[in-house]
Amino acid sequence: MSASQPCRCPWLDTSKPDYVDYHDHEWGVPVYDDTKLFEYLTLESAQAGLSWYSILKRRMGYREAFADFNVQQVANFSEQDIQTLLCNEKIIRNQQKIRAAVNNAQKFIEIQQAFGSFSQYMWQFVGHKPIVNQFKALSDYPATSPESDAFSKDLKKRGFKFIGSTICYAHMQACGMVNDHSLDCFRRQQILDNQK
Repeated sequence: MSASQPCRCPWLDTSKPDYVDYHDHEWGVPVYDDTKLFEYLTLESAQAGLSWYSILKRRMGYREAFADFNVQQVANFSEQDIQTLLCNEKIIRNQQKIRAAVNNAQKFIEIQQAFGSFSQYMWQFVGHKPIVNQFKALSDYPATSPESDAFSKDLKKRGFKFIGSTICYAHMQACGMVNDHSLDCFRRQQILDNQK
């Protein structure tokens, strides 16, 4: 790779500038802000059965539709709000996923009340410290992990929907609970250096 084109993760389609920007600035960076965590969780849940890029392209639409991911506002969405969302072409118009987002906002608040923040609750599943994996090839990447299994199981027990272990693992990758940048990806070491 040239200096202008650093080595990046094998899963990334570098022909999509917005995807590259997401990889280079967000993916795998530890997140502790509850609003951002609610956004990631909602978007990952919407992704179920689809590609992440199909959701990333609609991210601004989701922000508009879901009140900038203000969890209190989303938790209070009415049936009329849900019907409006079902007509919104800027998001995935799947009734189950839209209803799950509203339900999950309500459960998210319950966790905030019980733990002080969703972040405090979530990070316990990795011992409050990112897991640093050592992946090289695309085939090295798992769809789930023991930690995502436990995270998903607990969220389901608390009433979350559309939140299986694969979605939880994708969420963990996105918000830096695991550093899954490949060994030769330039972002891997940058993120590690920022944690020192």
